[in-house]
Amino acid sequence: MSDHQSCEPLGFDNVLVPVGDLGEAVGFYERAGLVTGFRFDEGGIALLKVGGETPGILLRREEALGHRAPPWPATRVWVEVPDARAVARRLAEVGIVPLDPPFSVATGWTVEVADPWGNVLGFTDYSKRPELGRCQGPHLADRSHC
Repeated sequence: MSDHQSCEPLGFDNVLVPVGDLGEAVGFYERAGLVTGFRFDEGGIALLKVGGETPGILLRREEALGHRAPPWPATRVWVEVPDARAVARRLAEVGIVPLDPPFSVATGWTVEVADPWGNVLGFTDYSKRPELGRCQGPHLADRSHC
């Protein structure tokens, strides 16, 4: 890198999430509504898609990692959804219990779940500030998911 190149981050690559069992983790996250982009069992990784963006959530098997409750505070990964309260209802239908009932945030609503290894995934919407979200913000050309 030359002295004239910017060191400013360009965006996220992937979020790496350690799991103890790749198959169990993929099943949990698929029940939570995420789609598997690819799975490489021999390498112990699977990529979960997040919207139409290239980066995603990369599940990575860690052999010694057992089931555990989420620590507080824990790192949280939130993904944007059109309606977080609807996601909470769907999660309940598939047997995934939220950490708490959906809660209000400055931009809308959020619901969080923890996988069996304590990793916290949140689903958040922009119902209070739609102009900032992907469904109504000026930066999104494809709004087919909204």
